Parts: sequence; structure tokens; C-alpha cells
Amino acid sequence: MITRVSHIGVWVLDQDQAFDFYVNTLGFAVHTDTRMGDYRWLTVTPPEQPDLEIMLGVPGPPALDADSAEQIKQLVAKGQLGGGILATKDCRATYQELRDRGVEFTEEPTERFYGVDAAFRDPFGNPWRLTQPLDNPPRHFPGTEPA
Repeated sequence: MITRVSHIGVWVLDQDQAFDFYVNTLGFAVHTDTRMGDYRWLTVTPPEQPDLEIMLGVPGPPALDADSAEQIKQLVAKGQLGGGILATKDCRATYQELRDRGVEFTEEPTERFYGVDAAFRDPFGNPWRLTQPLDNPPRHFPGTEPA
């Protein structure tokens, strides 16, 4: 039986730049940074969720062949892959803090039916949402019936 998610993967184009952005700019903690031959295993964790590792991997061997790696790199650069939703206790304050650190937002904080939400991209194009969820958000859009 599956009990939890332990790792998620985000494709990046440069692991040193990813390290700087995710650790020094977003404030994540380094969980693992080691080499296995030519392969660098780099994972970071959100500050209050140390049991969820985000793998910051460059598309290529051993996971992908050269053609597939190039396709993934192009999709990452277009903002078509990766990312997710990052939770915060105060979206507006975190938005301002991250903007002051140089994060480029694509959407300013906006009231939504589930909380306050903003959007940014990492240096590679991966889209992220920054969300301050309501304590008890609705499970469907207002005015609609659940599926």
C-alpha cells in the first residue's frame, strides 16, 4: 500500500543555478547533494516539510536519451513542465519578500475561492503557484456541482 509521496521531480537546466534559486532565494533546505559517477543527485525540501524531497534534475542520462532530453529542455524553457503549488501562511508578504529577492512573478496576489494566490516561474521557466489556502476551502468552484 502506498503511504505517502516522498519525492517529486522538477527538471532544471543548470543544477548550480537551481541550487541558488531554490535554496538561497526561495529558502528551501538542501536534503541531498551528492554525485553518483557523472550524475548529480540534488534534492531540496520546503522548510516546514522536510520529508518531501524535490529532485532538481537536468534532463539527460541515465534517465533520458539525448533526443528525449533535448525535447524536455525545450518544454521546460517554454514553461510547459514542472512546478506546482507552494503553500504560504501570508501570500502577499511572501510575494513581496520573494520579489525583493528578484523572483519574477507572472501574477500578483489575487483573491480566489480557495485563498490568495500568485504565480511565478523559476529561472528555467517552470511555473509555480504561491497560495495562501483558506482554512476550509471548498472542494469545487462556486456555482458548480461536484463531478
